[in-house]
Amino acid sequence: MYSIENLTVSFGGFTLLDEIGFVVDKKDRIALVGKNGAGKSTLLKIFAGLQEPTKGRVSMPKDVTIGYLPQQMQFSTNRSVREEASLAFAQVLAMEADLEKLNLELMHREDYESESYHKLIDRIAFLNERLAIEGAVNIDADIEKTLFGLGFSRTDFERPTNEFSGGWRMRIELAKILLQKPDILLLDEPTNHLDIESIQWLENFLSTQANAVILVSHDRAFIDNVCQRTIEISLGKVYDYRVNYSKYVALRKERREQQLRAYENQRKQIEDTEDFIERFRYKATKSVQVQSRIKQLGKLERIEVDEEDNSALHLKFPPSPRSGSFPIIMENVGKSYNEQLVFEHATLTINRGDKVAFVGKNGEGKSTLVKCIMGQIPYEGSLQLGHNVKIGYFAQNQADLMDEKLSVFETIDYAAVGDIRTKIRDILGAFMFGGEASDKKVSVLSGGERTRLAMIKLLLEPVNLLILDEPTNHLDMRSKDVLKEALKEFDGTAIIVSHDREFLDGLVDKVYEFGNKTVKEHLSGIYEFLERKKIESLNELNTTAIPKSNPAPSQASAHSSSLGGNKGEVWEIRKEQQRQIKRLEKAVADYEKKIGQLETEIKAMEAILVTPEGASNVDLLWKHAEAEKKLSAAMESWTEAGLELESKCHTTKAKIPIRQTV
Repeated sequence: MYSIENLTVSFGGFTLLDEIGFVVDKKDRIALVGKNGAGKSTLLKIFAGLQEPTKGRVSMPKDVTIGYLPQQMQFSTNRSVREEASLAFAQVLAMEADLEKLNLELMHREDYESESYHKLIDRIAFLNERLAIEGAVNIDADIEKTLFGLGFSRTDFERPTNEFSGGWRMRIELAKILLQKPDILLLDEPTNHLDIESIQWLENFLSTQANAVILVSHDRAFIDNVCQRTIEISLGKVYDYRVNYSKYVALRKERREQQLRAYENQRKQIEDTEDFIERFRYKATKSVQVQSRIKQLGKLERIEVDEEDNSALHLKFPPSPRSGSFPIIMENVGKSYNEQLVFEHATLTINRGDKVAFVGKNGEGKSTLVKCIMGQIPYEGSLQLGHNVKIGYFAQNQADLMDEKLSVFETIDYAAVGDIRTKIRDILGAFMFGGEASDKKVSVLSGGERTRLAMIKLLLEPVNLLILDEPTNHLDMRSKDVLKEALKEFDGTAIIVSHDREFLDGLVDKVYEFGNKTVKEHLSGIYEFLERKKIESLNELNTTAIPKSNPAPSQASAHSSSLGGNKGEVWEIRKEQQRQIKRLEKAVADYEKKIGQLETEIKAMEAILVTPEGASNVDLLWKHAEAEKKLSAAMESWTEAGLELESKCHTTKAKIPIRQTV
């Protein structure tokens, strides 16, 4: 449906993307991955038509609609949230106004046989048909459902958008884009300003309702749940895997290992052949064999090993000075702005060495409580910091507070004091700002580079209480992994405000939940907490949904009617769907069996290829390559069948009602 052909992007002699190409199908869910600065956001801008490549092109149909959400946007409007969201339906609303005007005209027309009257009737019929296709009758319901899903409450709908923070206004823009239902969605870090519940809602929306999706996100759990295809950008090239991110990581590792083995085997074969040619080049009795080996070498397709980007962040927090046993003790802490209560009666104790998470919807008070701990704002109740507590604070907007006129080196040089100033170059190198990169101005840095620079400033002085407010925003996957491991090894106490489930998993063992003006403590990891929340939500729904008495006969019959007909029809629908599910389950099982057989064959061939005799066996090398192609195709088919099975199961649960026994 959409394709990129021989696309190249160069800046001042540096090639960012080098003759890349791939095709996007109608229902693809693609995750663009790669380190910060690899070209992911640039590629989205080119897709959106906002930037021209140096050469190459993007091909797509003329009437295709594109929805693009950049990382940063300019906002200026006094419209209410509902009015702003309704702009997504501007064309539909214009058609409705046109239809109303035409209907009024029709009421006063009596020239029933005239050509203009028939044209008027045709125009009204056309508009009615278009509005039915566009689903105009559901506009208000769609707007409310989307705004609710992204975390807005009903009281927010009529508030002017300029009353909201940049993160919430980004949600409004996201709502507008989703409501337009474009043919292709381009989302650049859509989860940066969303809380966990909104992220889960967006996951479900993109998986079940969106058309083609290309997204950049460093939230591993999010892209794993949404995308079934991963395109890696590394050193100007793209590597296309038709699997989700977790499987891509495993396949990428296996593919490189296989390439290295095949490359070594071929190299040994070439060396042996060249030795034979050199040894018998001038012997007449061997001339035929020598010429045969020369031709064989000429025809041999050389195996190449994918280049690997080995630049990586090296992060280790300095040893922390010892604090008291309880760095933070608070009792009945509360905070209000004017008459607006944020939270109250917050009572918690954080022990030395604890790694805890603050989670909850945006606006529930997580950053507010952090500011209370920092002493930046007044509060009610008792809040005590322990003996010798030294705080290191990373704010959400830390990366935006730096002077854009300074260079990377100057930024750190001005912040450093004492002996650490002699090691600035080494520190910058460890954070991937070595060489000329240290002379870059802050103004030209990407979001991830700014975050890394802000993290350096945090490390300049040893601390024993780290408070990190959304530290993973804009960090790439590898940098996030390095930060996570550094935090695990940090010997002090850490409070982490984050919506990134995968980042928090295995890092924190205590969760503080902010919601309903309270702060609740949960002694568990993040996924145990989310599972408990899901069960609680389901229990609430069941309590609400199950009536206390049997419905009246008229209600029962109406309910039966709403299911789509009589019991026989419902039963037939259920049987057909169960047949489809069984067929897909068999297909998945068959593909798994085929994958297992191919993997066994490949391992057997590789066991032979590593021997001196096998290394010179050209036929076996070709068989190995063919088997790998078949394995890749089988895995792709297995993934597609699995996704279809998952979708069918989800649809069955949603559409085929199960009678409740009351």
